[in-house]
Amino acid sequence: MPRAHHGKTPAAWTGVVIAFIGFCVASVFCVMAKPVGFWAGVGLCLLAAVVGGIMSMMGMGSRPPRSETKG
Repeated sequence: MPRAHHGKTPAAWTGVVIAFIGFCVASVFCVMAKPVGFWAGVGLCLLAAVVGGIMSMMGMGSRPPRSETKG
């Protein structure tokens, strides 16, 4: 059985930290009724997905499971 990483990679942690900051920014500006700041926070959340994906492609994410062929 393959060992699962469950996000214990630099790519995952970086993406989660950026998304968390973006969520916090969006939440604060939503309460303050400032739409520009809210959308900046949403933009940070989208940036988190891009950064995490790029880091994963650079080899800092978990490797996809290999298919084991029997035969």
